[in-house]
Amino acid sequence: MSEAGAEQAAELFKGRFGGAPDGVWLAPGRANLMGEHTDYNDGFVLPFALSQATTAAAARRTDGRLLLCSRQEPDGVLEIALDGLAPGTVTGWGAYAAGVAWALRSAGYQVPGAGIAIDSDVPAGAGLSSSAALECATALALTELAPSELDGVPVPRGELAAIARRAENEFVGVPSGIMDQSASLLSQAGHALLLDCRSLDRAQVPFDPAAAGSRLLLINTRARHHLSDGGYGRRRAECEEAARLLGISSLRDLTGVGDTARLADPVLRRRARHVVTDNQRVLQVTGLLRGPDRPDTYREIGRLLTQAHSSLRDDFEISWPEADTAVEAALAAGALGARMMGGGFGGCVLALVPEAASGPVRGAVSEAYAARGWTAPEFLDAAPSDHARRLALPEGSGVTRGLWRYPGA
Repeated sequence: MSEAGAEQAAELFKGRFGGAPDGVWLAPGRANLMGEHTDYNDGFVLPFALSQATTAAAARRTDGRLLLCSRQEPDGVLEIALDGLAPGTVTGWGAYAAGVAWALRSAGYQVPGAGIAIDSDVPAGAGLSSSAALECATALALTELAPSELDGVPVPRGELAAIARRAENEFVGVPSGIMDQSASLLSQAGHALLLDCRSLDRAQVPFDPAAAGSRLLLINTRARHHLSDGGYGRRRAECEEAARLLGISSLRDLTGVGDTARLADPVLRRRARHVVTDNQRVLQVTGLLRGPDRPDTYREIGRLLTQAHSSLRDDFEISWPEADTAVEAALAAGALGARMMGGGFGGCVLALVPEAASGPVRGAVSEAYAARGWTAPEFLDAAPSDHARRLALPEGSGVTRGLWRYPGA
């Protein structure tokens, strides 16, 4: 989804609500080049925004109510009173948008009533942060629709990422880190975002695999993952317990793999070892991308990707059969490296492939799935793209900024 999605989003709003939106906001999904389960351990991550994105066509209301609809959820319109918002009062997909309104109000920001129509081409359950894209598109819409006295004073992007994360953690109940919202709100096209999840310091790292004759391929394994189903939370709890036993505030404080030997529990030792080594891999990849041009730069990044998959599979134990098969088939067909991506237990594989190997890799993975009787995988190109933003509505759309009331309100 891109700038061309503005008119489509406005048409969705008009079709569901019978009026024109005040504006359309877009927030991208994200891929993560390196650093899984390191964000909530105060570590380093290296995500980038995708071209796949969520749009929110929105208009302000005067009655203190939030009305939500989605092209992907055709069961009518959700109506929510802003004054009654509290964790647990809204469930399902609407909780992500309602949670943003709640978190903004809790942070002291004025939140207007609004009607919001959501559309998205970020595959749900694929580990590409469709939930964060929904949160960030909603956050931009609500803050820019705020009363006129706040016009021209946008909420800082870093603060908005923290607010959206709070919505997911406390309102929805998913114990995620801050990577996803940061990637959606802060990324730049042609770059990966190096984020220190302790200090929240960030830097743009040039990242252009196409210039090196390579591409990043996302392989949607079709095994859906749900961060709220317990596995993600258990891993976080294990990391926190490991840090407690080691007498440190977080696993970020470990200086090397040798530090994990003090953990008597072999499971906790494996969890800590993954966090230490994945933090190191983030910094290694960053160094490669910032360093002088070398013919083997992307080959070395590929090696680190595959190394990370082994760590996620064996030490963190969050991979799944479809991911392992996709990685093996991709490597055999010429990929420079590949790994599972996201929270685990389902979702996508990220493969770094030479341009000439893109077709063979797709074919090999598809054949491996067919041989096992699995649903065919989906392939998406992962191009480092730009951050969340307001879209320009096409001239002649008839959309003007102003108050809007849902019929019967």
